[in-house]
Amino acid sequence: MSIARHLLLASTLGLACVAHAAVRDHAAAPLNVASQALMQGRIDEAIASLQHIVSSHPDDGPAYLLLCRSFYAEEHQDEAISTCENAVRTLPRSSDAFDWMGRAYGMKASHAGPLAGFGLARKVRSAFETAVQLDPNNAPAVNDLSEFYINAPGIVGGGQDKAVDLANRTQATLPQVAHRIRALLADKHKDYDEAERQFKAAVDDAHHPDAWVDLGAFYMRRNQPDQSVAALRQCIAADHAKDASLVDVASILNSRHLEPQLAQRCLEDYLRGPSRSDAAPVIKVHVMLAKLLAAAGDKPAAKIEVDKALALASGYAPARQALREL
Repeated sequence: MSIARHLLLASTLGLACVAHAAVRDHAAAPLNVASQALMQGRIDEAIASLQHIVSSHPDDGPAYLLLCRSFYAEEHQDEAISTCENAVRTLPRSSDAFDWMGRAYGMKASHAGPLAGFGLARKVRSAFETAVQLDPNNAPAVNDLSEFYINAPGIVGGGQDKAVDLANRTQATLPQVAHRIRALLADKHKDYDEAERQFKAAVDDAHHPDAWVDLGAFYMRRNQPDQSVAALRQCIAADHAKDASLVDVASILNSRHLEPQLAQRCLEDYLRGPSRSDAAPVIKVHVMLAKLLAAAGDKPAAKIEVDKALALASGYAPARQALREL
């Protein structure tokens, strides 16, 4: 808020309003610091700061949502669920809060037995559907819901027809997402020509890096490594922000042990770049890089990367496991 605007409020609304604005701005500052810590991968710092905020302000929905995302990044599923449920309680109209709650339920479902997984899957569907209802243009939520519809059995709310309807509803406003849904559906039905056509249509729509990632992943699943690497190189060229798409590229290459030097460069560029975020948690990237270095025979460098991850998130289980393996 500018000084002139602040003085105008003081003269027109009175000193009480100025005091209220000052308190509000003061409260927002720790939240911004915690958000930046999360984006930079300083998970222990983010969690400590956010827990302090919600202990003093138990109805601070944005703090609960950031806390959920912090626990999710560290793969602490129960804590992520608990804090996301509080985020939804305090932000009942937030599409993002419901989307993250669905992801948290999904993380736990992936590690649960059949009976518990059944109940959690229903919660995942409900959360994703609510997220899309609240904001039909929330592309991550639409993607999450579409993947659930395509992959989940009908008994818990999955359904190919639902995915088709979702693609039709989003075609006008989110064409890249709509093409992706149709591509995933075709891939599921083993109509690989149509899947390739739709993945390419998603690329042509915006030439966005993550569309190239989807095309590269498709080719890799089809055992077409040359086409996959070519698409992934297009992603790298298009990704001027050096964002999480670079980590996706490295992950796809690692899945087939292809181009290890290129994968390593992608991870290093992401870690050095300006667009680190919890879309690809820094702690996860350090562990990925450590495994690449270890496979290349450089265990001292690998240990440095694992140590970096543990310095940021001391309770990150994959980093502890990687350390034991070294």
